[in-house]
This record gives sequence, structure tokens and C-alpha cells, in this order.
Amino acid sequence: MIQVLEADSIWLEYAGQKILQSIYLKIETGKIVGLLGRNGTGKSSLLRMIFGTLRGQNQSIRINGNHISHPYLAKNLIRYLPQHNFVPPYLKLEELCGIYEVSFSKMADYFPELHAFEKQKIGALSGGNRRLVETLLILLSPVSFILLDEPFTHLAPVTAEQLSMVIMEQKKQKGILVSDHSYRQVLDLSDDVYLIVPVGRSILLKNPEQELQLLGYTR
Repeated sequence: MIQVLEADSIWLEYAGQKILQSIYLKIETGKIVGLLGRNGTGKSSLLRMIFGTLRGQNQSIRINGNHISHPYLAKNLIRYLPQHNFVPPYLKLEELCGIYEVSFSKMADYFPELHAFEKQKIGALSGGNRRLVETLLILLSPVSFILLDEPFTHLAPVTAEQLSMVIMEQKKQKGILVSDHSYRQVLDLSDDVYLIVPVGRSILLKNPEQELQLLGYTR
């Protein structure tokens, strides 16, 4: 059964300055949605509002048509990857897999090099490996919806390519929202693409390549 998450009437202001207004987007299980926009257009804030940890002047998050005020509190519903490191550096990788209900063996099937880090504290990993592990903890979690904010940051090109394959595989049973400065990878992954324009509104692109060029997002 397809599940649908809708973010509607999203309005966010700081000190009277409008960041987001009249935002709407839809995520369905079995699809990947790309979210693009220049720096400062509120992409990260939007993801936090969908997740439920940021409250704006107005927001409506619906699951299959039913309003939900704090999605992150619902069991097996949604997980969110923020831009920054979010897991305590003193926890070992095997402990984190238990906390997030993720199979380490499955993680290592995708990235065999992680076998060497199973017993290590995540804080001892390089920036790229730590980002990869944190992304996999979110992406492989047993939930219906995944929000990824800059998942390709600090990753080598070959690792980013493999991660894209994992994201594509996970969409078979999940709805995934991806936001990243690497717009090419976002476009290649996405079934639907939304662009946040400077006035704080979202546009569902019908022809992403052409429209992004016309709007000056790509050159």
C-alpha cells in the first residue's frame, strides 16, 4: 500500500523576514523527491518542519490525509539526516546499529570497507566515513519516510555513486526526500523535483533540466 506524506501551508518567519511561505510538497513511498534551492532559501528549515522539530508560523503535515503534529514521535514513520554530525562520538558503530534497528551486515554488504570500523567509536572515523555511516543509519532504518539533507557531503565520488544506488534500492519500500548542493546527483535520483525560489515558495518542476536553466539555477 502506497503511503503519502504531504507538507502543506508551510510558513516560516524570523524577525519579520519571510523564509518560507505557502510551501507544498508531496512524498510517496516508492518515489524519490528532490529538493533544490540556493543557499538561504530555507531547505533545511523545511526538512526540520516536516520532521516536526521546528515549528513555524503555520504548517500542516499529513500522512495519508491525516494531520500529524510531530511526525518524529510516530513509531516507524520517519527519520531525518541533518547537515551536521548528530550521533554522539563515543558510541561504537555496532551500538548505533542496535539503536537505529539497522543491520550492520547489510550496511557492510553495500560498503565492505565498513567491516574495519564495527567495533570503533564513530568519533574516530574520518569525516567522509562518519558521514557515510550516519547517512546509512538513517537510510536503512525501518521507517516509511526518509529526509536526507546533504547526504553526499564529504564523500568521495565513487562512494557517492554507490550511496546513490543504495538510495535507489531503498525507495522500493520508502518515500525519500533528498536535498543536496550536488544538483546533478539529485536530478539523476529523483522522480519529482521541487525548487524553492527566493520568495520562499516551492515549484514542482515539470521539466527540471530546462526549467532550472531558465530560472538561472544552472548555467
